[in-house]
Amino acid sequence: MQFRKFSNLGWKVSEIGIGCWAIGSEWGDVSETDAKEALYTSLDNGINFFDTADVYGDGRSEKFIGDILKNSKEKIYVATKTGRRLNPHNADGYNIQNIENFIDRSLLNLGVEVIDLVQLHCPPTEICGKVETYQMMDELVLKGKIKHYGVSVEKVSEAMDAIKFPNVKSIQIIFNIFRQKPCEQFFKEAKKNNVAIIVRVPLASGLLTGKMNAESYFPKNDHRNYNIKGEAFDVGETFSGVDFQKGLIAVEELKKILPNNFSLTDLALKWILSHNEVTVVIPGAKNKLQAQLNSKATDLHNIDNLEDEIVNIYNKYFKNDIHHKW
Repeated sequence: MQFRKFSNLGWKVSEIGIGCWAIGSEWGDVSETDAKEALYTSLDNGINFFDTADVYGDGRSEKFIGDILKNSKEKIYVATKTGRRLNPHNADGYNIQNIENFIDRSLLNLGVEVIDLVQLHCPPTEICGKVETYQMMDELVLKGKIKHYGVSVEKVSEAMDAIKFPNVKSIQIIFNIFRQKPCEQFFKEAKKNNVAIIVRVPLASGLLTGKMNAESYFPKNDHRNYNIKGEAFDVGETFSGVDFQKGLIAVEELKKILPNNFSLTDLALKWILSHNEVTVVIPGAKNKLQAQLNSKATDLHNIDNLEDEIVNIYNKYFKNDIHHKW
């Protein structure tokens, strides 16, 4: 496993982490055994960055990580998220009372006294640029409940607002072969400000594994079924917001340029990691095998020679449809 520095914190995090949404909820049924095997397998493969949220299975995902923390001597950096427990989820709810209550709950779920990194969980746009937002988070740091904080965003504009504040240590954003906008301007600004970049949805909800087809079926409790048009939350979280059928066609073009000994998953992850501004990419895993496959890309050779072809595929199939949305 290769490691990268995380902002100015002195952390060396595995360049491939694990996103723990799938073991919590909304990706079909995942057994406790499979969930824990995915986490332990990730750890065995050198992964030391676990990303979760308090709403993933109403705390289920955090509790699984808490069990790993109790039973492992390895250093694990835990990043959770807060804010989406608000109902309604609006800007007025982002106050110290609500957010501190949510963090207290996460502390219990994780079984820790302080959380390494808490990220605001795709808050309303206006929250990202308000000085009061970060004064609130600074207060929670001073209280000793969190070590550091960042923001998970939907839009590049929200990321650009958040990195203006000096104590924002990380931005989590969707970035993959099908969602290339963040690398145009935001990556350069984040690097200049020494802000860590956490990349989520790297495989476009599984499209970029190359294992799906027009007949692929998703159960009713899987967001790839019920959120296909953004009915439950931002559609950009499901297949990166791209048209599924168009995605399948683009996948076939990507398969034609695969290097020897690369799977499409390898290509997708290695392409993200070829952007040196990225700190860590967090593919999800629902079982041991997926966790093993996710970690493989770190040791593969660079693919800089494919950059033009990958950008051309994005421009051909997706840029006009989605570039302006996020």
